[in-house]
Parts: sequence; C-alpha cells; structure tokens
Amino acid sequence: MIEITAPVLIALLVLACIVMFFGAMAVRHIQLRRTLGTFDASILTPKGKWMMVIGRYGGGHVDLLRFFSVSPIPSFVIERRGLDISGRRQPDDHEAQMIPPGFIIVELVRAEQPLLLAMDYRDYTGFSSWLEAGPIAGSWQI
Repeated sequence: MIEITAPVLIALLVLACIVMFFGAMAVRHIQLRRTLGTFDASILTPKGKWMMVIGRYGGGHVDLLRFFSVSPIPSFVIERRGLDISGRRQPDDHEAQMIPPGFIIVELVRAEQPLLLAMDYRDYTGFSSWLEAGPIAGSWQI
C-alpha cells in the first residue's frame, strides 16, 4: 500500500490547481476565438511593456482582454470615436522580440495620445475597415 504524506498531498493539490488554471485559460481562449469579431494582438501598455491580448469588436469600441487570464473583464477598452490610424510599420529588432512573429505595429492616435497595437496584417485590414466604417463624427444617433 502506498502511503501519502502531507507534503506529497500538498504537491498534488498545487499541481491540480495549476492544471485547472491552464485548462480554464485554454477553454476561455477557445471560446473567445470562436466568436466572430475577435483577433489576437499585443498592446504597448502605459508602463512600456507589450502585453498579449485578444481583441473583441463591439459596436463603438474594441475590448482587449488579457491573453493569459481567465477573467472575462477587458483590461483595455478602445473607443472608436476619435480614434485614428496614423500609420503602420514593421517592428524594430527590440519590438520583434516582444511581439509574436509576423505581426505589424499599428500606430493609433486618440485625443492626441499615441497608442500602439501589434497584430497580423489580415487582422489589421479588418481593424482598419471596422474603424473606417464607423459613424461620421458629429452624426446624430437616434
């Protein structure tokens, strides 16, 4: 018969919790990516670090949810109104190490504040179309 000691039991419980956490992250990611209007991206945070996110289009905004999380609450919300694309570019050598391969960097401006998003070119075309298809500034909403 195998004797289970307290340290072994604690190690098994910790391992089970880690497996459940990563399983929940995987299920969340699969569910989010199945939904229409989602894309993988990275955002340059106010602290100057790149964070992987899952973007989800709303009517007048894009929700950015942390990639490595189980929370359904977006970390960032980017409102469409007043948002402009000022350009796109390839990442420099330092940025290329921080974002997934094949991503381009989209330079955005909102209220004269710069915002950098990195995404795949196909996702960029969808993002720019979504942004350009928005309501005309000053239009009335009924």
